[in-house]
Amino acid sequence: MENSIKYIKELTSIPSPTGYTKEVMRYVEKELRDMGYEPFMTNKGGVMVTLKGSNDDRHRMLTAHLDTLGAMVREIKSDGRLKLEKVGGYHFNSVEGENCLVHVAKTGKTVDGTILLHQTSVHVYKDARTADRDEANMEVRLDEKVTSQEETEKLGIQVGDFISFNPRTIITDNGYVKSRHLDDKMSGAILLSILKNLKEENYTLPYTTHFYFSNNEEIGYGANSNIPSEVVDYLAVDMGALGDGQQSDEYTVSICAKDSSGPYNYDLRQQLVKLAADNNIAYKLDIYPYYGSDASAAMRAGYDVRHALVGAGIESSHAYERTHMDSIKATFDLIELFIKSEMI
Repeated sequence: MENSIKYIKELTSIPSPTGYTKEVMRYVEKELRDMGYEPFMTNKGGVMVTLKGSNDDRHRMLTAHLDTLGAMVREIKSDGRLKLEKVGGYHFNSVEGENCLVHVAKTGKTVDGTILLHQTSVHVYKDARTADRDEANMEVRLDEKVTSQEETEKLGIQVGDFISFNPRTIITDNGYVKSRHLDDKMSGAILLSILKNLKEENYTLPYTTHFYFSNNEEIGYGANSNIPSEVVDYLAVDMGALGDGQQSDEYTVSICAKDSSGPYNYDLRQQLVKLAADNNIAYKLDIYPYYGSDASAAMRAGYDVRHALVGAGIESSHAYERTHMDSIKATFDLIELFIKSEMI
C-alpha cells in the first residue's frame, strides 16, 4: 500500500489530459527502467512492458490509462479570458471554481488560472445561479494582468493550448484518497506497485503478461493498436462507478459484468469472482450503463480476446473523486492473484 499511495501522489501531480501525456509516460517509463524492466514507448505514446512467463504460447494483457480529463483553449476572448473546449466526457459544473494550468505551446511555460462561469458574481448578474454551465458561459480567468485579447496573446497563449485541472490530492488519516484523476491514475499506481513487487520477488508468472499504460482511453481508443496476437485474456484495470442503483463502493474491488458496450466475458468474470471469494477479498459485481473501457474498445476493434474489467470503487467519477485504501488493497490483491493463477 505504501508504494501504491506513493505512485498515486506522483502520478496525479503530473498533468496529462488526453493528447498531452508525454511527461507522465516518460515518468512511468523511467520508473519501470529503474525497477529493472525494459519498457518501450509505442508510436501512439503509450508504455508497454512485457514479463516473460513459463508459458509463452498464451499471453495475458493488463491495461490502465494515464490520460485524464482536461480542456483546450478554444478562443481568446476580447477581455483576455479564455473559452474552453472539453477533452473527455465531463460536465462543466464538475470543474467550476477549479484552479488550472494553461500549458503554453509557444514558450513551454504554464499560466495559472481558474475555471469560472462568466456570470459568477451574484452582485452583478441576475442569472448567476441559473445560467447554463456550458461552452458559451464557462471561461478561464488568468492570473495575469490581461484585459484584452492582445495582452493574452503576448503571453504566448493560442488556440489549441492544453489546460489541466488542479488534482488536489489528499490522503486522510483514516484511509480516504481524494483527488481528481483517480480515474485512472489509481489503477496505474496499482500496476506499478505490482510490477515492483514481482521484480523484488524475482517471480516468474505462469503466462507471458503484458502491462500497458495507455494514453487515449478518455477519448475511446486506448491500447488497442498494441495487443499481441498471442493474448488470450485482456484485463482492463479501471474504476468502479458509484451512485444510485450501483453495488460498487469505496471499500471493495468492483468486477464489471456489463457496461455500455455489452457483457464482459462470462468465464473470465467468473474466474475473478472465484479468486476473490476463495481468498476473502471483498468484491462487488456491478453494471455500468454509461461506461466504456480499454477492454470494451478492444472488442469493438475486433480483437479475439476474452475481456474483463476490475477496479477500485470511485465516488463522484469525472469530478473531485474519492476512494478508500481498502478498495485499493482489494484491487491490488485480486489482480496479483489473477496474474499468478492458471488460465481457465
